[in-house]
Amino acid sequence: MKSVSRSRRTGLGALGLVAFVALWEISLRLGLLPGNLVPLPTAIPTVFWGEVVDGIWWEVVSSSLSHYSVGVAIGSLAGIAMGVAAALLPVFDALHAWLARLLRPIPPLAWIPFAIIWFGITPSAAAFIISIGVFWINYFASYSAVRAVDPGYDEVARAFGQGSLLARLTKVSLPAAAPGILGGLRAGLGQGWMTVVAAELFGIPGIGQRMMEASGLLATDIVVVYMLTIAALYALFDLGFLHLQKRLLIWTP
Repeated sequence: MKSVSRSRRTGLGALGLVAFVALWEISLRLGLLPGNLVPLPTAIPTVFWGEVVDGIWWEVVSSSLSHYSVGVAIGSLAGIAMGVAAALLPVFDALHAWLARLLRPIPPLAWIPFAIIWFGITPSAAAFIISIGVFWINYFASYSAVRAVDPGYDEVARAFGQGSLLARLTKVSLPAAAPGILGGLRAGLGQGWMTVVAAELFGIPGIGQRMMEASGLLATDIVVVYMLTIAALYALFDLGFLHLQKRLLIWTP
């Protein structure tokens, strides 16, 4: 199969996006889609600017970024720590294996009642829900990455006098598993944005609450503005993380 160059692939992707937006606009102009329920793409920039000028956009985005950052940080650190510990300590892995299988299928949104009871309708509740969704991604990514490290590396480390658990962790397991662990971190960044809106639906200030308010008024143009805002924020975070990942894994082929 003939490969497509990077520049050509980028051009085709942009063409596909333009074609989608054009089809959306034309369908509304021709009455193929209900104009009272679906906004015109050409109207979105004006609506977005109105949200910015009124100060609403900055307020809700900063609120969401606040508990998003806290939730992602807590979920990522806890997930990586637990995953690495389970991979390196067989007794610890056995002790909580059934508990992990029991809790893993429970979606983050199922914890909303407990979040409200424990934290009230506060940003802390949203951060808690986000952290749960991020935790499991990082847990299993870290666990799998460390378990996949060649046991021969540990033997080499012992031969050079690095037989302690701490030495093997810092000089063998973590460096060798770094690509997999960072892959889990990147996936967690996306999961966090997928969860943040739902975590705000029960009254916590942020993008999700603003979208609910707009949908209640059938202001679908505002809903689309914040859908695109989430997409843009995720893209920005993802690009930044990819740049960081390349710097951290500069030693990899």
